[in-house]
Amino acid sequence: MNEGGQAETPLAARIRALIETAGPLSVFDYMALCLADPQHGYYMRAEPFGAGGDFITAPEVSQLFGEIIGAWLVHAHAASGAPEKFHLVELGPGRGTLMADILRVARLRPEFRAAASLHLVETSPRLREIQKATLGADAAKVQWHDTPATLPGDGPLMIVANEFFDALPIRQYVRLQGRWRERCISLTDEGKGFRFVAGAGVLEDADLASSLAGAPEGTVIETQPLANALVQDLATRLAAQGGALLAIDYGYGRTAAGDTLQALRGHQHVPVLEAPGLCDLTAHVNFEALARAANLAPLRPRRLLGQGEFLLALGLLERAGQLGANKSEEDRDRIRGEVERLAAPDQMGDLFKVLVIAPDAVSLIPFDPV
Repeated sequence: MNEGGQAETPLAARIRALIETAGPLSVFDYMALCLADPQHGYYMRAEPFGAGGDFITAPEVSQLFGEIIGAWLVHAHAASGAPEKFHLVELGPGRGTLMADILRVARLRPEFRAAASLHLVETSPRLREIQKATLGADAAKVQWHDTPATLPGDGPLMIVANEFFDALPIRQYVRLQGRWRERCISLTDEGKGFRFVAGAGVLEDADLASSLAGAPEGTVIETQPLANALVQDLATRLAAQGGALLAIDYGYGRTAAGDTLQALRGHQHVPVLEAPGLCDLTAHVNFEALARAANLAPLRPRRLLGQGEFLLALGLLERAGQLGANKSEEDRDRIRGEVERLAAPDQMGDLFKVLVIAPDAVSLIPFDPV
């Protein structure tokens, strides 16, 4: 099994004590502790977003992204019959940049803005304060939630989740002697560092195990039980309440073997077991599994699009041209660079996918025929 370096962080000491007491820790539990531990979790103590953080999300790349998402939400509201009251929700709103851009566009459609009540699902007190500062006067109209479970149970839900599902804990399984054993974290022989080991748990998804029966020894597969359960719950609510879920994340469209768990610190990839609590941990989203979870609701997901195809179909180039009009050549070069970052196949355009879940009766561009 692989071994990883480990800095002596407060969370590392806690994880070591847990392993010494109860044995190896699942990847699921390790990831949950590293990201969301109330005292030492990454999102509880860090400001991860932007040039000064550990990574840059699409809303931080350019205002163009948030503006197009805002325009799509206005369209989805109209396509849903323009309900007089609905709940505008963002899961994992980061610094609040995306919601600020959405609301700026929404002001161009007063009926949309007047109908929307604002809800942000955010567990980090630190990030909530940053979101309040970003949103300014609009922050007074926001209701914050620790979990989607407390979102209103009446009225349509227009939900945006940008780079949210990739941060939910996953489980990993490794192929050993013909069985899929759960991948766990244990201590190195000297007891100070961490390493991956095969735990006692086994893969219980017989269909998935059967589909990968010929996988070579040492192959890793991932499951995302928390993300799938959340999508099924949200889809069930959308079927009953109306609205739509727009999920944008990096990942793959078909279930496949592979270890996608990664750690980022200072915009650099670092070993996954390095400096627990100080690094961002993410994994690629299995969009096929999310779509299957929505079907269980039952609610039909639309066809999966790449982020580039989605943004270009909704007028990314046209809006960039408007934004660059009467600007300096330096500004126009910057805008062209932002468009490239968001939509080019070799940047975010293909790796990032767009999944939309909504009632069948609602026709949504660019997913449904006009």
